[in-house]
Amino acid sequence: MTGIARTAPAPGGGPGRWEEAARARAARLESLLGDPYDPANPHGLRALFAADERRTPPRETEALLDEEGWAAEFVPAAHGGRLTRADLLARALRPVFRRDVALGFGHGITSMFATGAVWAAGGEGMRHELAGQLLAGGRATILHHELAHANAILRDEFTARPAPGGGHLLHGRKDVVINASRADAQVVYARTDPARGPRSHSVFLLDPARAAPGTTRHLPRVETAGMRGALFSGLEFDGRAVPEDALVGAPGDGVALALRTFQVNRSVICGVVTAAVDTVLHSAVRAAATGRGGRVARRWHKPLTGVFADLLACDAMATVALRALGLLPGRAHVFAAAVKYVVPDLLRENLEELAAVLGGRGYDLESPEYGALGKLVRDLPVAGLGHAGTASCQAVIVPQLRTLAESAWFAEDEPPPELFRAGAELPALDYRALGIAGGGDFMAASLAGSAARLAACRGVGGQVGVLAELAETFVAELRALRETCRALPASGGRALADPAVCVLSDRYSLIVSAAAVLGVWEAQDGTDPFLADPAWAVLALARIGARLGVPVPDLPDGCTHRLLDELIRRHRSGISCDLDSTALAH
Repeated sequence: MTGIARTAPAPGGGPGRWEEAARARAARLESLLGDPYDPANPHGLRALFAADERRTPPRETEALLDEEGWAAEFVPAAHGGRLTRADLLARALRPVFRRDVALGFGHGITSMFATGAVWAAGGEGMRHELAGQLLAGGRATILHHELAHANAILRDEFTARPAPGGGHLLHGRKDVVINASRADAQVVYARTDPARGPRSHSVFLLDPARAAPGTTRHLPRVETAGMRGALFSGLEFDGRAVPEDALVGAPGDGVALALRTFQVNRSVICGVVTAAVDTVLHSAVRAAATGRGGRVARRWHKPLTGVFADLLACDAMATVALRALGLLPGRAHVFAAAVKYVVPDLLRENLEELAAVLGGRGYDLESPEYGALGKLVRDLPVAGLGHAGTASCQAVIVPQLRTLAESAWFAEDEPPPELFRAGAELPALDYRALGIAGGGDFMAASLAGSAARLAACRGVGGQVGVLAELAETFVAELRALRETCRALPASGGRALADPAVCVLSDRYSLIVSAAAVLGVWEAQDGTDPFLADPAWAVLALARIGARLGVPVPDLPDGCTHRLLDELIRRHRSGISCDLDSTALAH
């Protein structure tokens, strides 16, 4: 059975030219990186594990990425790069993250974190110059709040005070900066107003080569528990002269720029780290089937199919968030935070489940077939240095809950169907159009719409009947959440100080995550029979519901077997375990 269509598919069908180009680049990069399990492959897992053990970047693979102009993925097409849509960016990055999260951060995505503010608010000349640096193979790094501060973007790591004769003098220190020693551009968030408030910080784009002697000090390399091949070190500024034309946007724009660009960073990270867990899932299937004629032992059916369903759900959440950044740029900020809130926790739980299947083999870095688990368990927490953590996601969600409860939930129209439909042509990502407040809640509206369309199937049994029951359960939970959130204090800042209120962000994030799964399932047109089948959505929603603590119906007959059969098929055929079903190098 196919998904219940919201509207008829757009005439003409098929992916647009941007999507075709992104698919082609991803396929080419996957082919060039080669079979990850081939011990002789210089870009395979054994070579990447060895570089990690040496605590050095994998130089041969970095050289390959440079030859392919990988940095162009982070430069908007308007400035000569390849960046069009955020969801296509994630697709182009996955071949690298599938093999090594540290390589993905250290050789590329950190430049995306840094340059977002420039694409959002920099002048034309600044953007043109920065684009030229990246297209020539350069790197950019970002200097803002420390990880330990969680969402404290307002901390005084750096200060910039007016300099005699114009410009600013920059002071401050940050001990852990990825690529601090080899970045060609530095994007610094610095306090420019001693008064507390949303206009206290500004953003500056610096050229390290132009620093006067004695004003910048490079601190020693910091060895981290994970991402050991990435180069982390510190920077200290002592009166570093910052010219007027280094200011990004207007004075005091720093906090707003961080909030606008972090939603892109959050969503892209969620869209690419699923590929790394995908590698571990393939390892676990191999381990569970080895010596059994390709059959998987019954005791591993539940964890393997559960992780498979979670990966599809995580991909659905991330893909919808990424597509919303272009289609609904003024309204995506809350959902992007919710996705970042949910996906890392699901993936961490998934790794724990896969660890039970893999056992000690999962931590053997001499074994490319199985050792990806051990490296990823170390890498993912350190990868948090590159993007906002849970507390910053709460800082986005909690202040919005009362307003959403009073004016948005069950009161607004659903988003356009293109948000969920694979192959739909969407607008390009425009950093300047991203919003950070207001905009309603299109995912809550989508959930209500999905449940209403499925209502006639409730009580009929089978997979669609269970799916309908689950959809209504999440709608009921949203209604209950609405009543609770209507009683929240008017000041979101005070609410953030209450742990009981912060827990509401958990409930909300899981509810809208379920909406993404339903939306993606409904948008299926039958091209992919497995995704059109409700089995994956039923299992994914049942697991989200269990995490939420709501009543979950028993799985219908055949649901787990449908996922297991598909998982084994993908493993044997060398196909990714995400929505794209990408052919993997082997």
